[in-house]
Amino acid sequence: MAVIWGLDLKDMQWGKFKGSYMFNKVYHLRRAKMIVYQIAMILCVCSESVGTASLSDYVDQQDGISTRSGGRAMVHNNYIVGIFSYNIFVGIAVATIFGSGFFFDLFWPERHESASVKLAWKICSVVVSFMALADALALTVIIATHSAHISGVSPEEAAFWFRSNPKPNRVYRHYSYNIGSVVLLWPGVVASFASTYIMWKSIQHNDIHGPKAAAYRTEKPNGEEASMDGPQTAPKPVNNSTTDATSAPASSVPSNIQPYPGT
Repeated sequence: MAVIWGLDLKDMQWGKFKGSYMFNKVYHLRRAKMIVYQIAMILCVCSESVGTASLSDYVDQQDGISTRSGGRAMVHNNYIVGIFSYNIFVGIAVATIFGSGFFFDLFWPERHESASVKLAWKICSVVVSFMALADALALTVIIATHSAHISGVSPEEAAFWFRSNPKPNRVYRHYSYNIGSVVLLWPGVVASFASTYIMWKSIQHNDIHGPKAAAYRTEKPNGEEASMDGPQTAPKPVNNSTTDATSAPASSVPSNIQPYPGT
């Protein structure tokens, strides 16, 4: 099997997605990483998906009103379009960093990384976490305080066009997709910062003690799967100084013993 960047591709096995392997205690912080990394990327990607649906609705509304009004009515919803575009980028970034961390720790938990690679993990995790925080703050403010409006026509005609195109709601906080996206994003931000902390602590532990947990650190298994059954007890030493009684040689009668004279 091919080896890329020191990673043997034969280690990419479906069996490693089993709970007994994914959540074992062999490696330090393994359970925390497997759970929190997934929470961060799933929530941010779900927020991105819901936001993409809302973004598509607002763009369609903008194009539809402009077309049906002959280009006179111009819908202004750049705030929601812009923040949802950024939300897509953030969702992809979070999923890329912590998704990669998830799969690398799942398939190659004992891989060797250079100092520059470890530094890149740390920097990227912090950057995407603050990007997600900025996204959540901006999205919350825009949805809570902004709404779309129409220029180029009278207020009465603008209201008519919005009534003719009720979906999505011109008031951003009244559209369910917008609320769903921001509600999913905030827990994703918390999980992203938690993932960053776990990643930093894991790298620090690996630099000092290696990837394995304390109870498994003295093992020398033949492979990763061999270490899943727990520490192996060393065989008891054989005491060579003692011999089995059954194997001891029988004492022989001396040949020079004479019978008793009176017999």
